[in-house]
Order: sequence, then C-alpha cells, then structure tokens
Amino acid sequence: MKLQDELPVDHHLAGVYRYGAAFCGLVLIAFGCLGLADALTPFSTSGNVAGLATNTALSVISLVVGAALVAGGVVGGTFASDLNMTVGTLFILSGFYHLFTLDRPANFLDFGMSNVVFSFVVGLLILTFGMYGRVSSKLPHDNPFWRRRHPEQAAREDVARHAAVRTALAPAEPGAGPAARRS
Repeated sequence: MKLQDELPVDHHLAGVYRYGAAFCGLVLIAFGCLGLADALTPFSTSGNVAGLATNTALSVISLVVGAALVAGGVVGGTFASDLNMTVGTLFILSGFYHLFTLDRPANFLDFGMSNVVFSFVVGLLILTFGMYGRVSSKLPHDNPFWRRRHPEQAAREDVARHAAVRTALAPAEPGAGPAARRS
C-alpha cells in the first residue's frame, strides 16, 4: 500500500506540502545563485550574501537542496511532506553542528552566527510545512497519515464506503419498494 496513492489529487494538504517545499527551495536557490555570483573559492571565508557568510561550497549545497525541495514541490503529496521533514531536520542538525564549531577549523562552510540562526529558522519553517496535517490528534479520516496509524479502521471505512456506493448504484427490480432495494 502506497500512501501516495491514497492522497487524493485535490486534497487540501497537498498544496501546503508543495508550495512550502517550493518556496523554501526557491529561497535556497536564490541564496546559492547570489553566492556563486561572488565567484569565491570553494572554502573562502570572505563571502557575504544578505548578511549571511557564504562560499562556493555552501552555495552549491544550497542550490542542490533548493532544487530537491522544488522537485519535491513538483511531485507533491506525501513525498513532499517526507522530504520537508527530512530536509528540515537536516537544517536544524546543521545549525547545531555549526553552532558548536563557530570560530573553529571544523567550520568548513564558514558559518557565522547569522547562518546558524538562518539554518534554525529555515529548518523549523520547512519542518512546519512537512508536519502540517501530519502530527495532530484530530486528523480527518481521509488523511494518509491517519490512515497509516489506523489501518484496520481505515480498511473498515473503505469497505463500508464501497458497500454504500454499490447499494446506491444497484439497479432495483421493477415494482420493488425502497425496502427491497436496501436488502
């Protein structure tokens, strides 16, 4: 069973996953392009884009991650949600790593404090897009994440829904009343 198949094409959550992933991806692509426009060496420590330290390596990483998020936005559905959750977590982990390596040789991407804050903020934003409609106790029953957590009840509801459709579409015998059609 694939959750991608269970999410209706017009489900309202799909837009949140898609547009959230695409928006964050476009921001990262813009940052990466501006960083590459400075024509720095791969691990230079003199680049600055919009108040954030950058170098060629960080710009390329931003372009790759941004492109992945835009691709996730194009694919949409639960794939975009899963991608947002993964990338958001990686951004937060990157923020912690670089927070502890500020002004040390292990800070190979030349993060400054503004980069750390940016990493935390963007990570939380991407995680929020990924968690939307995923982590609540009151999810609707057509939500693929509710269906994953309650497979038996989802199967019973599917059987009942299909039975109701078959009953509604079943041709009635001529002269039979409404009670005969239900049985």
